[in-house]
Amino acid sequence: MRKFSKAAAGTAVTGAAFAAVLGLAAAPAFALTSVVTGSSSTGAITATASTPTLTDTTTGTKLTCTSSNATGTVKNGTNTPLGTINTVTFATCKGPAGITFTVTAAGTPWTLNATGVTSGGVTPGSLTGVRATLSGLCNATFAGTASSTSGATLTGSYKNSTHTLTINAGSLKAYSVSGLCLGLINNGDLATFNAAYVVSPALQLNVT
Repeated sequence: MRKFSKAAAGTAVTGAAFAAVLGLAAAPAFALTSVVTGSSSTGAITATASTPTLTDTTTGTKLTCTSSNATGTVKNGTNTPLGTINTVTFATCKGPAGITFTVTAAGTPWTLNATGVTSGGVTPGSLTGVRATLSGLCNATFAGTASSTSGATLTGSYKNSTHTLTINAGSLKAYSVSGLCLGLINNGDLATFNAAYVVSPALQLNVT
């Protein structure tokens, strides 16, 4: 059992709150041990998500893609951070009225982290360094809240039984908006990304 001094306990309580927004997720104040099994000999992984969405929470505009594919590296053993997401692609992305966009990941590799202990086969985590660009009739960059070049932090969880990495929290901010966006996306708008990536091979993660 971990024991804390009063000062350390206060730090743990403060640091445990997922820090607000895709500047996100403060690391826990205590050390986590993350053990991965089931990976390939090289640690290479692939992941696929159906109908991921980007929602401008300021205007309510939702962009939906038919799918997203990612590659990365998560090796067997004790890892801090867990690994990296090296490439991310998005297919057939559309907004309101059927407006099409090309979505391109930027700033890769992104870093995959465990942010809490595994409970019931589910581990909370974060994806840091996230940036992406939209291009088409409407153009924009989505990045961290600090600047257009800062990486955002997205949060979610990994479930062992379905080997699924779910991203469902964190905030991106819109920059360099141009073209015929028609007020659907504006500079300074905040946005969230939601997706459930099924990971192969079927990694098992235990964080204590």
